[in-house]
Amino acid sequence: MKTIIGWFFPVVLMSVSKPPPPHSHFPPSNPSSHLPLPPSSSPSPSPSTPPFAAGPPSPAVLPPPSPVKISMQEHFAINVCPGPILPIPQISDFFPRFHDYPITPPPPREKKVLKDRDKDGDGNGEKEHKREREHEENGEFVDSDDDDTYLGTLEFSLLFDQENNCLHCTIHKAKGLKAMDSNGLADPYVKLHLLPGASKANKLRTKTLKNTLNPVWNETLIYHGITAADMTTKTLRLCVCDMDRLGRNEFIGEIRVALKKLKEGESKKYYMGLERIAQTREGNSQAVDHGALVAEEERGRILVSLMYITEKSSLIVGIIRCAHLAAMDSNGYSDPFVKIVLQPNMGKKSKYKTSVKKKTLNPEFNEEFTYEVPHDQLAKKTLEISVWDYDLGMSNDFIGGVELGVNAKGERLKHWFECLKYKGKKVEYWHTLTQQGAPCSD
Repeated sequence: MKTIIGWFFPVVLMSVSKPPPPHSHFPPSNPSSHLPLPPSSSPSPSPSTPPFAAGPPSPAVLPPPSPVKISMQEHFAINVCPGPILPIPQISDFFPRFHDYPITPPPPREKKVLKDRDKDGDGNGEKEHKREREHEENGEFVDSDDDDTYLGTLEFSLLFDQENNCLHCTIHKAKGLKAMDSNGLADPYVKLHLLPGASKANKLRTKTLKNTLNPVWNETLIYHGITAADMTTKTLRLCVCDMDRLGRNEFIGEIRVALKKLKEGESKKYYMGLERIAQTREGNSQAVDHGALVAEEERGRILVSLMYITEKSSLIVGIIRCAHLAAMDSNGYSDPFVKIVLQPNMGKKSKYKTSVKKKTLNPEFNEEFTYEVPHDQLAKKTLEISVWDYDLGMSNDFIGGVELGVNAKGERLKHWFECLKYKGKKVEYWHTLTQQGAPCSD
């Protein structure tokens, strides 16, 4: 047993003093540091012997370098994230008006500086302003420096048909509209009014297009009962709005076009930028200054046709349509119908009524009525036409009326004479409804 222990113990000592393997990451710089030095057999130099006589000095023994330790997290951080982490963009960065804190205003544009330079220059700036005004008068689009330009642009065309007393308004498309919804889009539609006297009676509207800032309508809206006199005094207002089902519709911008610049029978195309025109009291007072003329227009107009047939000795009266009637109900509309009476009274055969058109201010009837009367007696007759608003269970409301006959004046007298003169020919005229001759009861 002692022999075995004595044989095994030197082996253990040798394994402890064995140098590291050659494949180690940090090889030893001095192998002698791991092995015991054998005793030197040469004599040591005496103290009297000089140091240089003993040979070169032995090099200093350095400790082994310690291994560099790197954690697993640091290892992945170095390999996977070589650069700084960028912040994630928020929705408020794309829509600044949703910021909860005030935003600093953008710096002034360079175009304003150019305007100041033009003042000191040779007057080219004034020439450019004159050109811009000329383009605006012609209906052409001018890219101005105002914020209104960024509301978008609208492309449309106008055509005045004097023969049929119609104004055709074709809405083509809009481009670059201002985003009004939280998704960065809008639900636009175009609304038309005739100024002065804007109301539901002369309001026309296109269809609504969903989720777009560049809508294409290609829709034609027609105003009936527009005369040449209206073209000299009226202004067409085109409003672009955003429809909101849950709340109130939002106003984007508008364009106003003076109809006096539009020639009869000529289709004119416009491409103009939307603006925000502030409503002033002066604009409202201008409509009131027109006096009785505006009061008559607000009652509405009616298109009547007359034709006398000699073979049947009868007068055919046609009630074609009405336009821009006054609203008589609380909902802003009326339920109109027309009554016609040939005076002096001829009994039941002299009174007729049209059908009732529900909830409209621009009804279309297209109904004809026949009176059997000799031609020589028409000069003594008077045709009374009145428009009423139908109310269930209550007395009907009088909207307006017109009288045709020998005692009439202006267009009314002209219409009656042409009917008597041109037998067998249908003569159509637009007439303005007035409150004169309103009966006391229905």
